[in-house]
Amino acid sequence: MRTTRLLLLALLGLSVGVLAQPVVIATSEVFGSLARTLAGEEILVITIIPAGFCPAHYDLRPSDFLFLAKAEVVFYHGIETWLDRFLANVNPEAKRVHLRGPWNYPEALAEKARAVAAALGERFPEKASLFQERLARFLEELAALEEAVQARAAQLNLREVPAIVMVWQEGFARWLGLNIVATYPPEERLTLKDLATLAQKGQEAGVKLVIDNLQSGVSFGGRLAHALGASHVVLTNFPGPIPRAVDMLSMLRVNAELVFAAVEALQGVAVP
Repeated sequence: MRTTRLLLLALLGLSVGVLAQPVVIATSEVFGSLARTLAGEEILVITIIPAGFCPAHYDLRPSDFLFLAKAEVVFYHGIETWLDRFLANVNPEAKRVHLRGPWNYPEALAEKARAVAAALGERFPEKASLFQERLARFLEELAALEEAVQARAAQLNLREVPAIVMVWQEGFARWLGLNIVATYPPEERLTLKDLATLAQKGQEAGVKLVIDNLQSGVSFGGRLAHALGASHVVLTNFPGPIPRAVDMLSMLRVNAELVFAAVEALQGVAVP
């Protein structure tokens, strides 16, 4: 820890005038996207973990130490095992906002957005009304997106489409209305026996889709889909790594479009 403090002192010495705005840190782009949407240009929002990385499998860079040391608010998932100890040593005054649970379907995302707006308002009370105005606009856009997605899901009768789903996409798949036959954990926890068991269950249920999560590894899902003769659909739980999924709303939209395209191909329906 002495080495870390020396490194921080050196970085802080180089940073005079660089971070003139108040700094808010999000460990992942899930909270980074929400914080930028709600904070606007008045606050500098920095995402520590690049898009596509799972927060539990990330090693800090020297620049991350600097940003965390300057942060006034830190939004995190709780799987970042290094965070609490680091902040306790170098930035104990930072407001830590632990946002538990899923975020990849509208109800959960709205909950996270409200929590981010509330935390920003507590730390920067002079801007609280502005954060709430932006939150209201965001929730309106989210509601419109949900209505459009649900309408398309109903048109395609997704409730009649059996699917096996990676567990971290289960909430999203249930929101779409898919008939979930089984779920599976991250692929490092899976064996060939699991593959055989799921393949048998999928064959019995006539599974047409295997829904995978990009950040969890996709080779197991690919093999399962091949064994079933099903479509393998890879979704993302974080904005950024899939084209056009640049923020949380577009991530939901793109994930839905990927599922719809797969179902349309199975049904022989022309993509509008």
